[in-house]
Amino acid sequence: MREDAYWSPADDLQFESLEAGHAVAVVLESDTPNPLFRAPVGSSAKNILDIGTGNGLWAIDVADMFPQGDSDIRKPISQALIFFLATVRGVDIFPPPVTWMPPNCILEVDDVLREWTWREPFDFIHLRIMLGAFTEKEWDIVYQKCYENLKPGGWIEQLELDAHLEADDESVPDDSMAASWGDATFGCAERSGRRIDTLNTMSSSIERAGFVHLNEKSNKWPIGAWPKDKQLKEAGLMNYHMWSAGLEGWGMWLLTRFGAPSPWPPEQVQTYVGKIRSELKNPKVHAYQRARRVWARKPLN
Repeated sequence: MREDAYWSPADDLQFESLEAGHAVAVVLESDTPNPLFRAPVGSSAKNILDIGTGNGLWAIDVADMFPQGDSDIRKPISQALIFFLATVRGVDIFPPPVTWMPPNCILEVDDVLREWTWREPFDFIHLRIMLGAFTEKEWDIVYQKCYENLKPGGWIEQLELDAHLEADDESVPDDSMAASWGDATFGCAERSGRRIDTLNTMSSSIERAGFVHLNEKSNKWPIGAWPKDKQLKEAGLMNYHMWSAGLEGWGMWLLTRFGAPSPWPPEQVQTYVGKIRSELKNPKVHAYQRARRVWARKPLN
């Protein structure tokens, strides 16, 4: 994939957005033994792959769970989660802006649509917020490559978001800018050939590749500080930052190329995303987006 063929640019604001998204995912799973993934990956795991690693935070955090031997024992997230001598590899088409990483973490620039040249099969492959990264045919190729490069009994896990902004009350009315974002960007993505409904298609695609024992967990990611629950409020603040930092970059790529009825001028995109930011910042707007996590296993034989 060419760098300019993806709707999310690789600039400082987008990396800020990715950092905030990582924080949301961790906060919303903070009441579980392991907020980084749900797949029951055993303590004997040796090779882990993070596809679309972005700024590498997930790969770094997972690598930091893995002690490097008796001389370098790092504090695990849970005492039940102690792994030894594992390598966590993050891969993306953009170079991650990382200055430090654990010695067992490797971040690489590569395209997973091309031939995979890693020698050892993986115990676990992770993907997160990859909507719009591939065409439908390319997704099938990626899942098949994951299947072929996992050990028997290995796991795949994917977390995806819906671009539609919703509310359970009437605080995101149909005529609001926030409500229009989902349909506007879905249409752009459809015209680009890379749909962004991955949240709804990944389960069947993963099963079609041959994976079994598929599990799903769906929840809502609040946007803004409106929730009363402390955990949800913290997640909402981080998710507002994800949207605030990311909106203009997402909109510029999609709307200036594939906007309807014709491509939008940049000034129109800036005005549009500015209005969405303003609406989402209003504490009376109880916006959220849907999220879904899927994990499945490669058969043992």
